[in-house]
Amino acid sequence: MLPLRLRIVTSSTIAATLTFGSLSSWAQTSERPELTGVWTNAALTRMTRPANVDKLIVSAAEAQQIIANTSVAGLPVGEFEAATETTDTVAPPAAGGDDFGLRAYNDFWIDPGSALARVKGEYRSSYIIVPENGQIPHLASPTADFERRNFGVRYATGVGDMSGPEAMPLAERCLLGFGNTAGPGMMGTLYNSTYRFVQTDDYVVIEVEMVHDARIVPIYANAAEARANLRPAALQQWFGDSRGWYENGELVVETININPQQMAQSSVPITTTGKITERFSRYSDTEIVYQFTVEDANLYSQPWTAELSFHAGDGQMYEYACHEGNYAMPGILAGARRLEAEQAGQ
Repeated sequence: MLPLRLRIVTSSTIAATLTFGSLSSWAQTSERPELTGVWTNAALTRMTRPANVDKLIVSAAEAQQIIANTSVAGLPVGEFEAATETTDTVAPPAAGGDDFGLRAYNDFWIDPGSALARVKGEYRSSYIIVPENGQIPHLASPTADFERRNFGVRYATGVGDMSGPEAMPLAERCLLGFGNTAGPGMMGTLYNSTYRFVQTDDYVVIEVEMVHDARIVPIYANAAEARANLRPAALQQWFGDSRGWYENGELVVETININPQQMAQSSVPITTTGKITERFSRYSDTEIVYQFTVEDANLYSQPWTAELSFHAGDGQMYEYACHEGNYAMPGILAGARRLEAEQAGQ
């Protein structure tokens, strides 16, 4: 089940106070890149490189071939695009059928992008740029207790742990957007891959359309000052303890102490002792180049780095109303208790 997506334009106090400066101020020689604006990172590129692709940068023709072999919401791209041409809902599965999921109640609302990610004008076959093979360098035997839970099976079949609200995935409970949209390690997802950056002298705020999350990053004079102002470790905020500074024309954001509940569901798993370092730089009037490096000796054999771009959006941010009027949770739990009672009576 995907959370309800309501496309309702709202008037936000952030939007009302947002001031767009001249884009000429983004120049690479500037100590502080201008990031303010509305951006999107929607793309069909995946974190890791496809098995039959041996290079990071591909031609337009090669990009089309990769897209042809990419699936969206369980469908080949061609079938998915045909499905999005109608607003008709998908017919329910037959009783006892294996495919319980309805692919987001209809495919019309899904908008993952239509091309591979472009960074500095180049098509990328993976977000990962280090290691060179485009693969996550997982440890064969992680030193942390780490179980990667496949909630895709639950989505497709309806079968999963329904012992209580806490057993539901974080995204299903509307606590965090699925697909790691808010990060750290911010990547697009099936839809709502839009961001609003608001930059002041003391903070950078990243408002995320999925699921109306907001990262508030305090800005310090340098790395030493930022690292000297850590929040209490006991807080374990959803997006971790992020602190930023400007360095060589980039915004650098260092994040530690990410809430451990995210590890099993995140696209960028990390333990509380790991660190993610993000770098934002302006490449052009319409592009922010974004890198993040993941360091966690509990899970990975080496640090690894991903790179993608945020491109200037051509529309507005929309409200993501995830739980307003949502009766799914009581229905799921009531059904689970009924099933348990029936099984107990057998």
